[in-house]
Amino acid sequence: MRNLSFIMLILLAIACKPKAANTTSTKIPKEIKVVVTDSGIHVEEESKKIQEPVLKSFEGLADTTFIRLADFSHDFEYDMRYATENNFLKAKVYDCAECYTRVRTAKALLKANTEFLKKGVKIKFFDCYRPNSVQYKMWKIVPNPQYVANPVKGSIHNKGGAVDITLVDLEGKELDMGTDFDFFGKRAYHDNLDLPQEILDNRKLLKETMEKYGFWSIRTEWWHYNLSAGSNANIANFKWECE
Repeated sequence: MRNLSFIMLILLAIACKPKAANTTSTKIPKEIKVVVTDSGIHVEEESKKIQEPVLKSFEGLADTTFIRLADFSHDFEYDMRYATENNFLKAKVYDCAECYTRVRTAKALLKANTEFLKKGVKIKFFDCYRPNSVQYKMWKIVPNPQYVANPVKGSIHNKGGAVDITLVDLEGKELDMGTDFDFFGKRAYHDNLDLPQEILDNRKLLKETMEKYGFWSIRTEWWHYNLSAGSNANIANFKWECE
């Protein structure tokens, strides 16, 4: 009875412990565990395990179906620029940051990323599927087909077959590619070899691996990759839901 009373006092003290005022930190949920041993009574806190959502399967999905990439892999990084003002439009044109592609594009990306991971890097996305309405906004600002596809014909981004990407190490640090995303100038060109060797090597790793899995690049943008089979899809203009 003495031990039981002591345990109840400990639990009561923990429950009544005052909380720090105006705190903004987020703590991992913990469980209180009271352990009674020959040496005494011990109160232990155990962190609850936070499980990642279960990944979805491609089974039963047509190659032309649009999917949210994060539902099929936890191994990518994201910096969806058009959901921010950090882009050449200087405006937020996506309501929320999501990466959608067609199933055929997602399958190729997963294969490429598997090889990247073996080399200690992984794909980071700047843009994926892009509604055609956004393409019109881009064209209004930069009506140059060398950098922005004419929205009347549509970009392969609008078809779910193109992605804008870079590589990061397993700690999330970006590899040096010589310029930022959406840099409009010769320094971003694939055929500009007047760059430090590290940058050339990083671009080569990205380009050769993506090409191995069916993607092709454009000369003026080191970050842009189209899936060969993606250019034949229909132009889309749907907007994803935000949770």
